[in-house]
Amino acid sequence: MDWDWNAVGDFMPRFWDGVLVTLQALVLGSLIAFGLGLVWALAQRSPLKAVRWPVTIVTEFIRNTPLLVQLFFLYFVLPEWDITFSALTTGIIGLGLHYSTYTAEVYRAGIDGVPAGQWEACTALSLPRTRVWGAVILPQAIRRVVPALGNYVIAMLKDSPMLATIGALEMLGEARQFSAETFQPTEPITVIGIAFILIAYPASLLTRALERRLVR
Repeated sequence: MDWDWNAVGDFMPRFWDGVLVTLQALVLGSLIAFGLGLVWALAQRSPLKAVRWPVTIVTEFIRNTPLLVQLFFLYFVLPEWDITFSALTTGIIGLGLHYSTYTAEVYRAGIDGVPAGQWEACTALSLPRTRVWGAVILPQAIRRVVPALGNYVIAMLKDSPMLATIGALEMLGEARQFSAETFQPTEPITVIGIAFILIAYPASLLTRALERRLVR
């Protein structure tokens, strides 16, 4: 097949629209995943069963059901209860909620990896609970889990094409629609493949640089 640069030129305006949607979903979804994941992790360490058990049930349910099913539920079922979001907002919430259950496990591993002596020192100094977590435990735990969190950002990027199933046309969604209209799939799909690499690889380099900085 001959490569058609005209098709690439025709596709580029829609490509940039898709890039914007992808980056919005990735950045905002990551913020939700990282913030909510920490909440899940801390709640699962609560001494109160009334807090710990419901959180465990919810996170296990979310983690063990497909992201696509969750997106469909948020977009098609919640409106039946008068809870409606735009396609992009639904996609951001879905990505963030889904991956928050994975980041919760990452945080949990980081917290468990803090040496027991750190906990004992906090107890000996009678530090308040907020001081223990904010100044001693979490800084050490997060430093340990940065690489894993970075991997989940990249995983979210690769899962972002699922947003097209609910009408939020990210990069791949725009490419598929363009291909269906012009019967020229080679050019837009190739451009999208290159774009994913150009976004994911710098993200992995940034994660490694941040990891080295935190270690120092």
